Amino acid sequence: MDNIIKLKIGGMACGGCALTVQDVLEKVAGVTEAIVDHTTGTAEVHYGDPAPTADQLISAVERSGYRAST
Repeated sequence: MDNIIKLKIGGMACGGCALTVQDVLEKVAGVTEAIVDHTTGTAEVHYGDPAPTADQLISAVERSGYRAST
């Protein structure tokens, strides 16, 4: 069973923004799926092994131009 890290994402204005953040998160090692919702400003990141840290996920999101926090 996957583990989950939930993030708050800032700066998303549309579904395209959510897809960008989803793509960035899913490229982080260990992430199996990212579910991003621009209307709630949240991301639910499912991961396996190796387990990414919240800091790795936040850094990936911020490099793409959005804000993230736990």
